Amino acid sequence: MSTVLLIADSEWVINDVHATLSSPDREIVVLNDPVLVSATAADVKPDVAVIDLQVGAMGGMAIVRELHDGQALGQVPHFPTVLLLDRTADRFLARRSGANASVVKPFSAQELRSAVTRILL
Repeated sequence: MSTVLLIADSEWVINDVHATLSSPDREIVVLNDPVLVSATAADVKPDVAVIDLQVGAMGGMAIVRELHDGQALGQVPHFPTVLLLDRTADRFLARRSGANASVVKPFSAQELRSAVTRILL
């Protein structure tokens, strides 16, 4: 059983990611409060995190960086991240944040599945 930590507060993003990545051998844990990201990641121990570019008052870049900081300190387990971008021009944000992959919204199911599969292999 694999676990996806989805960090988003937009209903359509949550629904689309859930519909795309759901399977009998995969659990999707949704977090819509970015303040709880490190504690939730430490508790859930996900295999991958899918992070929207803006969640509440916190940007996706800051969320990725917080996870990386927690990983470096041994407070959060290591796992790859996929950043969901608002536009193609935001790809530089994903690279600067240290995200392992990025997908531009609106994304196709194949795009998201491919990004997650690519970083999990």
